[in-house]
Amino acid sequence: MEIRNIAIIAHVDHGKTTLTDALMEQTGAREEGQSMDSNALERERGITIYAKNTSIEYKGTKINIVDTPGHADFGSEVERVLRSIDSVLLVVDAQEGPMPQTRFVLKKSLELGLKPIVVINKIDKPAADPHRTEEQVLELFLELGATDEQSNFTPVYAIGREGVAMRKLEDERKDLSPLLDVILEQVPAAAAYKEGEPLAAQVFNLGYDNFLGRLAVARIYAGKIGKGQNLLVIHEGQEAKKGRVVKLSTFKGTNQVETETAYAGDIVLVAGFPDIDIGETLTDSEAQAPLPAIKVDEPTIGLRFMPNSSPFAGREGKFVTSRQIKERLEKELEINVGLKVDFSQGDSFEVFGRGEMHISILLENMRREGYELAVSQPQVIIKEEDGQKLEPFEEVVADIPSEFQGPVIEKLSNRGFIMQNMIPHQNQVRLMFVGPTRGLLGYKNQFIIDTKGEGILASHFIGFKPHAGEIKKRQVGSMISMATGKALGFSLWNLQDRGSLYIGPGTEVYEGMVIGNTSKGEEMTVNPTKGKALSNVRASGSDEAIDLVPFRPLSIELGLEIMADDEYLEVTPTSVRLRKALLKESDRKKGGK
Repeated sequence: MEIRNIAIIAHVDHGKTTLTDALMEQTGAREEGQSMDSNALERERGITIYAKNTSIEYKGTKINIVDTPGHADFGSEVERVLRSIDSVLLVVDAQEGPMPQTRFVLKKSLELGLKPIVVINKIDKPAADPHRTEEQVLELFLELGATDEQSNFTPVYAIGREGVAMRKLEDERKDLSPLLDVILEQVPAAAAYKEGEPLAAQVFNLGYDNFLGRLAVARIYAGKIGKGQNLLVIHEGQEAKKGRVVKLSTFKGTNQVETETAYAGDIVLVAGFPDIDIGETLTDSEAQAPLPAIKVDEPTIGLRFMPNSSPFAGREGKFVTSRQIKERLEKELEINVGLKVDFSQGDSFEVFGRGEMHISILLENMRREGYELAVSQPQVIIKEEDGQKLEPFEEVVADIPSEFQGPVIEKLSNRGFIMQNMIPHQNQVRLMFVGPTRGLLGYKNQFIIDTKGEGILASHFIGFKPHAGEIKKRQVGSMISMATGKALGFSLWNLQDRGSLYIGPGTEVYEGMVIGNTSKGEEMTVNPTKGKALSNVRASGSDEAIDLVPFRPLSIELGLEIMADDEYLEVTPTSVRLRKALLKESDRKKGGK
């Protein structure tokens, strides 16, 4: 059977997974209730976090599809996948047009010489403009230095949710056959197996099984691989390692199907190599040269993970010791290639990731598994080259109603960002900026407030550039509890005029816990447990009703965004709390905080 290998790439929420699910549905590869977003967090947030494989059969051809994440923090997943396939479906929202991650993933695929198939999706949206989107995509191709052949793409128009695709907008809206036909016409068939040639397979993703340990997802470029076969693992500049294939699987739909032998062109899951890594080559011949290495972009932010040491420590978590946290981080490193961890600090661990979202997903998964820990404020990674300080920079695109452009431009300018472009469209405006990642940390929450929730903010890492100097960001101070006990409505009612609260009445608090912020920017120590003084005299006006403003509960992402450098975020299975590193006010004063 002929094999075609493709990846689906797009900006977050442009409809990749829905389209993949629809392709599986049409070709009978999808079982009832199955979706490519199989992880509980992915389903809740509606985003793809981990790259996943599926395969479908159409007109006697096997099509291997890799669904990739759209969020920039998981860009390391996309880079690896692009090396293992022969073409990409670039999905673009017909209303939003190309967004930062579209640009990022397209640039990577053009550099690898792939010819994308452009799918203009969601053409049924009220403000969809497929022709304008097509022009914008062509402009992007040319801007990124695409060859004439790459720029001469065939657009396919689709409504992924309804499972329909058309080559021309006026064509009948029946099913996804037009898209599948374009895939068969334009994606080169994978090189077929030739008898006697040595095996050459490259690992581009990792999995984990509690019984089998680390699993390698690999593309076979030449030869064949069999269950029970002894193989060499080779990598440029490293000594060859030996191992034996314990289990071999291919993909059918989203299911893994065990097989005895797999041939050139296919994508397989291999067990039996406990320390195999991304980019390494599997072969059965000592004469085989390693395939070109796969480079993964380095992390941009770092923070410390440590055991929870608050007065409420150990109340909610099952796994609370530094040894348990260390074991969990070691397991995460088996599959999370964008993550790096320094275990040399004793009880606390230095964790490096691609962004706040990348770290918050890890923390969310850990708390759901019963872990309890504290983390420090995320800091960007500063490098030094030739005596010059370098820091990570981001390209930011903000799509906002025109009336909100003033505050957005002002806030980002104050944070070290320089505006590159402004594109008005009807009552909307698209602003494009470049600036340091430092300036973006803690800004997303402010952006939502400034645009009244109507703006879309997207960014991606563009590289390390010279340090941008001091950035003034934090304009609010912390409201810190001076007492331990239960917060009372009367006390919170008196405090809500000073800023915004993170807790409601009845919440248990402890000394040193941050219960809200102060709008004037100064730190304030307060007593949220203080009740109203009682007397036996009722006076007109002194017994007014308590009118509490709804508080904003802390989430992991919000906590990472708003915390100060002398604060820890306490993450437990049921609570997220913000606290001062030094709980007593007297200790903070001694320490100059």
